[in-house]
Amino acid sequence: MGMIKEFKEFAMRGNVVDMAVGIIIGGAFGKIVSSFVADVIMPPIGLLIGGVDFTNLKFILKDAVVDAAGAVSAESVSINYGNFIQTTIDFIIIAFAIFMVIKGMNSMKKKEEVAPAAPPAPSKEETLLTEIRDLLKK
Repeated sequence: MGMIKEFKEFAMRGNVVDMAVGIIIGGAFGKIVSSFVADVIMPPIGLLIGGVDFTNLKFILKDAVVDAAGAVSAESVSINYGNFIQTTIDFIIIAFAIFMVIKGMNSMKKKEEVAPAAPPAPSKEETLLTEIRDLLKK
């Protein structure tokens, strides 16, 4: 029973729950950015470079083997460098998006730090002690 209690305490810690929420939101954010890259960014880039679809770029090392009936008996062997290019572009855009979010958060945090808080009013004790000090100086 002690292990279950210890696991429950571990799982319900604030930072573990926060981390789980961050991972879930990060996964959803990754899907959004991947869709943005694949559906919005890459078509114009492909058009600019002559209609090239990066995911179809590959070096074929060995062609597929087709039997007499036309069925593929052995798949082709290829180096899919287009997928690598696509993944690299996805990474750069995701890294830039995260950089912009962190930069925005840091600038908001700096604005909060810049605003100096007004000094608190002296307590009754401090006021009384100040009056006593001033009277003793006279």
